[in-house]
Amino acid sequence: MTKTLGLIGAGNIGSALARLAVAAGLNVVLSNSRGPESLADLVAALGPQARAATPAEAADAGELVVATIPLSAYGRLPSAALSGKTVIDTMNHLPEYFGPIAELAEGELTSSELVQRHLTGSRVVKAFNNVDSVRLSALARPAGAPDRSALPLAGDDIEAKAEASALLDVLGYDAVDIGALADSWRSEPGTPVYVQPYFPAQPTQEMSQEEAYRWYLETPGVAVPADRVRELADAAVGTAPGRA
Repeated sequence: MTKTLGLIGAGNIGSALARLAVAAGLNVVLSNSRGPESLADLVAALGPQARAATPAEAADAGELVVATIPLSAYGRLPSAALSGKTVIDTMNHLPEYFGPIAELAEGELTSSELVQRHLTGSRVVKAFNNVDSVRLSALARPAGAPDRSALPLAGDDIEAKAEASALLDVLGYDAVDIGALADSWRSEPGTPVYVQPYFPAQPTQEMSQEEAYRWYLETPGVAVPADRVRELADAAVGTAPGRA
């Protein structure tokens, strides 16, 4: 059972995962590209179970490590420090925001396969990439709760997927195994299971930008059970990269 979670990246998803982990009784070691001192406020808010470190230190300390940085920066992940670790990849390819990645433009790899190629000594599992940080925080429920949601995961290593599934359970979610890293595209942007199912219907009246943002922050979300996640993932339309 994971007792210490390492986090490489402390943006919206990383911070949400850190809060869920601390609430579940785990220790967390947070890191980002700006240095441990930039995380002082977050660590103080999380309490004594949290500390800040460098990415390599977080990789070394975590029994399980989450990589939650822009995909365009995947090459900065400390591959040596992550060797032998299970690494949960929350990253999505968003070329409109972070620019294209040549290897993915060629259509031969999924983004998680690209991360795995960089982290040759690690076991990569794709998870936490299909839900926004607000709903990730708001929808977490204890095991057995009737309104518990599920999240998809994908990976090539059975034991690593079991570790990731156990973490999801501790943090408040059921896990739905959607296959290998080659299948991880089924939970990426533009697919049926990506983000939208966890939202209620948006109000029909026109809203200002400020009102829309407040609605985004304050809307708790909709529970999406495991069978629905499976159905949505299976409904993804497209061709697995490199396997046409």
